[in-house]
Amino acid sequence: MKKEKVILTGDRPTGKLHIGHYVGSLKRRVELQNSGEFDKIFIMIADAQALTDNVDNPEKVRQNIIEVALDYLACGIDPAKTTIFIQSQIAELCELSFYYMNLVSVSRLQRNPTVKTEIQMRNFENNSIPVGFFTYPISQAADITAFKGTVVPVGEDQKPMLEQTNEIVRRFNHIYGETLIEPEILLPDNAACLRLPGLDGKAKMSKSLGNCIYLSETAEELQKKVKSMYTDPDHIRVEDPGKIEGNTVFTYLDAFCRPEHFERYLPEYANLDELKAHYQRGGLGDMKVKRFLGAIMEEELGPIRERRKELEKDIPAIYEMLRKGCETAREVAAETLSEVRSAMKINYFEDMSFIDEQAKRFQE
Repeated sequence: MKKEKVILTGDRPTGKLHIGHYVGSLKRRVELQNSGEFDKIFIMIADAQALTDNVDNPEKVRQNIIEVALDYLACGIDPAKTTIFIQSQIAELCELSFYYMNLVSVSRLQRNPTVKTEIQMRNFENNSIPVGFFTYPISQAADITAFKGTVVPVGEDQKPMLEQTNEIVRRFNHIYGETLIEPEILLPDNAACLRLPGLDGKAKMSKSLGNCIYLSETAEELQKKVKSMYTDPDHIRVEDPGKIEGNTVFTYLDAFCRPEHFERYLPEYANLDELKAHYQRGGLGDMKVKRFLGAIMEEELGPIRERRKELEKDIPAIYEMLRKGCETAREVAAETLSEVRSAMKINYFEDMSFIDEQAKRFQE
């Protein structure tokens, strides 16, 4: 029997989605959805995980469920092809996480690079890290395996998490027999999209650092943020040679620019290499490059913004779509949980042969 090709991915609802999400994973999800290559696609709004470091602000998470759903739909995620669901509404995920906890050591979690980075970003002290946050790799393994995900499109920073998921899968299958499926990570093709820097150029784009361009920015907000981007601090005068490396504007051009953009917005250059060469030898001002980037970004984000405005006119319909998605997702997760329980031999009331064996044992 041919193994199904299944995508599982998602985002934490801690705010509106930004272009780091878009180039890192979301745009690719839409392409994969429309490719017809996959049997099932699940996209999860990871509210339970978001609560691990927003425990005192549940309203923030609650309000952002709809924001994330709107961004998904505005970008082209189609509920007819993709199941969108809310993590906390799938109780089976909690039970799977509990069983997987026995397969991972504390020291292994402590070595996970993504966990260490996220803990440092949130300035947790060692004795104040919420257990739920610390065990996020286990929760993620439950999310992926519950839906038999074979492909997980994510950004580069999530690679250690997928590696840990596969460790859990292999250990479970070794102990209990072949039950779970190892997923493959799918990274963006464009190297510039692997980890898009923030507007300040100092870190990856992050809501908590306030250095984002959101997918729902107005045209005015978008242009203002592009103009504020970090460039080369030594490129003071137009005639000065400029550096490309570490220059946020050029990193964004690498991520978003296509050859046809020059014909539309900057016809004096044939391609991005020519633009870079001019900047490096001097004679090209930062604002000209930023205006070019601003035009490209508006072309990309303008249609998303307009679709979002239309979707906002019927919010109850979005919640109904989410409710149906949760129902579909729970049916799939329940089936996987049943298989896990059977493999672990804790399906006491479904295994009638076991009950018969016990009856005979006590009759002898």
